[in-house]
Amino acid sequence: MNKKRIKITISLILFVIAIAIDFDNNLINNAIYVVAYVIVGFEIIKKAIRNISRGKIFDENFLMTVATIGAFGIDEFPEAVAVMLFYQIGELFQNYAVDKSRKSISSLMDIRPDFANVEKNGKIQKLDPNDVKIGEIIIIKPGEKIPLDGYIIEGKSSIDTKALTGESLPKEVKEGEEVLSGSINLNGVIKIKVSKEYGDSTVSKILDLVENASNKKSKSENFITKFAQYYTPIVVIIAVILAIIPPLIISGTTFSDWLYRALSFLVVSCPCALVISIPLSFFGGIGGASKIGVLIKGSNYLEQLANTEIIVFDKTGTLTKGVFEVQKVKAIDVSEEELLKLAAYSENYSNHPIALSIKSAYNKAIDEKQIAEIQELPGLGIVSKIGNQNVLIGNEKLMNEKKIDFTKCDDIGTVLYVAIEKKYVGYILISDKIKDDSIKAIKNLRKINIKQIVMLTGDRKHVGENVAEKLGLDKVYSELLPDEKVRKIEKLLKEKSENGKLIFVGDGINDAPVLAISDIGVAMGGVGSDAAIEAADIVLMTDEPSKIVNAINLSKKTMKIVKENIIFAISVKILVLILSALGLTTMWGAVFADVGVSIIAIINSLRILSVKNI
Repeated sequence: MNKKRIKITISLILFVIAIAIDFDNNLINNAIYVVAYVIVGFEIIKKAIRNISRGKIFDENFLMTVATIGAFGIDEFPEAVAVMLFYQIGELFQNYAVDKSRKSISSLMDIRPDFANVEKNGKIQKLDPNDVKIGEIIIIKPGEKIPLDGYIIEGKSSIDTKALTGESLPKEVKEGEEVLSGSINLNGVIKIKVSKEYGDSTVSKILDLVENASNKKSKSENFITKFAQYYTPIVVIIAVILAIIPPLIISGTTFSDWLYRALSFLVVSCPCALVISIPLSFFGGIGGASKIGVLIKGSNYLEQLANTEIIVFDKTGTLTKGVFEVQKVKAIDVSEEELLKLAAYSENYSNHPIALSIKSAYNKAIDEKQIAEIQELPGLGIVSKIGNQNVLIGNEKLMNEKKIDFTKCDDIGTVLYVAIEKKYVGYILISDKIKDDSIKAIKNLRKINIKQIVMLTGDRKHVGENVAEKLGLDKVYSELLPDEKVRKIEKLLKEKSENGKLIFVGDGINDAPVLAISDIGVAMGGVGSDAAIEAADIVLMTDEPSKIVNAINLSKKTMKIVKENIIFAISVKILVLILSALGLTTMWGAVFADVGVSIIAIINSLRILSVKNI
C-alpha cells in the first residue's frame, strides 16, 4: 500500500510539472508524461499481459492499457497519464475501503488469543493455545483474553463477553461456571480447567465462521459477476466498431476523432464500481451484524433476510426462558418423595431443561447403580428400569401409547405423567416463563410487517396456546414430534410468496431437521453450542429473539445500499457511454464515470459500517 502511494505521488508531481511548465522542446513534456505513465501504470500493463496469457482478456487492466496506449497514439499524452493516474487513485480508495471493512470485523473479532498461561508442576508456562490439552489448568490474569473454553476451578471475576455476544455489561463468574474463549478477564485472577482443544473452542469456531462468510455469494453478487463477464466483451466490440466504421461511412470525420471517442468509451466501460462496491456492501453488512452479536454465515443469507415473510419460533428456550421449575407433585399410592425420586433417576442422563428441573427439585445424590435401563422415546418421554421397577415418565401420548389409565391434568405448564409397572402413580407439573425480550421481539416484528409469526412446540396444546396468546402470535402448533415439526414447516413454506423467505428460530440442537429445511435457520444462544453453530445459517450469540429484528433491519439497509450502487453506477455508465460515443464528452468525463463513480459507490457502501442503532 505504501509503495502504491509513493508511485502515485511521484507520478502526480511529474504530471503537474509537465502541465504547468511549457518546455521549449515538446519532446521534454512528452518524455515527462511517459515517465509519469510508466511509474503509475507499469503494474497495470504487466497484469493485463499476464491475464491475456492466461486467457483472461476482458478485465479492467486490459481496458486501461488499451485506452491509455491508444491515447498516446493520438498524441493525447496528458489524458493518457490522467486516466492511469486517477484509475490508480480509485484503486487506492478501493483498497482503503476494503481494509477499513476488514478492520471493522477484525477489531470486533479481536478475540484470537496470543498465548495461554499453563500451570504445570507449580510453574507457569506461556504456550500457544493450540498446544494446550483438555484437562490442563490455565491461569488468566486481569486484562488478559481467555484463550480456551473451560470451567473455573479457582477464583471469581467479571468478564467482558462483548466480542462474542454484543452484550456490553460485564458478566460475573465464579468457581464451577463455564467461561468461553474470546472473553476478556476484567478483574481477579482465575484458574480454568480446559474443556476443549483450541480447534473446537468457541473463539476458533467464531473466527472460522466470520472469515469464511464471504464464500457464500448472494444473488446480487452472482448477478454482477455474470454481468461483467458478458458486458465487458460487448463494450470492447462496440468500441472497435466505433473506431473503425464511422470514419468510413461519415464524410468529413477523421479516424483520430472516432478513435478518441472509442478510447473514452473503453475507459468509461469498466464495471469497477459494481464489481467492488457490491461485495463490499455485503462484507460491511456481515461486519455490522457481528457488532450486535449476530453471526451470518454468508452474504446469501444476509440478502435473504430482507425478504422475510414468515418467522417460525421454537418455544422452549427461544420464546420462553427454558428455566423450568417443579411447581407441583401429585402422587397416587406412593409418596411425593418416591415419585420425584423415580423421575429424577429416569432423567439422570439428560441435560434437557425439564430433566434438570426435576433433578434440582429432588436435590439428592443419585445412586446410578439402581438405574438398570433407560430408553428415551423422542416426543414421548422415557422408559426406564429403576431397581426392580419398570417406570414410564412422559406426556399424554406416552400414556395413551402404553395404554395406561391416567387422570389428565389441565394446569398450565408441562405435565409429566408417571407410571410404575404400567400403573399410573401421579404427575409432576413443571412451568416455564416467557422471556421479556420475546414480547419486545414480537412487537418489533409487527412493526416491520412480517406477514406471519408462528410457534411450534412439543408441549401440550393449552400450554402452547397460553404462550401464543400472551405474545400475540398468529398461529401455534402444539404436541408436535420432531417429524411433525418438519411437516408443519413444509406446509408453511407453501404459504409464502415466490421470493418470500421463511425463518425458523430455535436452539440449533433439537431442531436440526427443521433448521435444515427452512430458507434460513437461526440458532438461539449460540455461544458454547457446537451444534448450533454447525446447524444454523445465522447464530444469535445471546438468548435474545429480538436480535432477529435487528438482523432483518440490517439486511434491509444493506440491500438498499446495494440497489443504490447498482442504479447509480449503471445509470451514470450508460449516460457517459452515450456521450462518449457521440463525442460530447472528453476522456476526463470518462475518467469520472469510471473512477469517480467507483469512489462514490464505495463510500456509500461504507455507510453500513457506521450504522449504530439498527
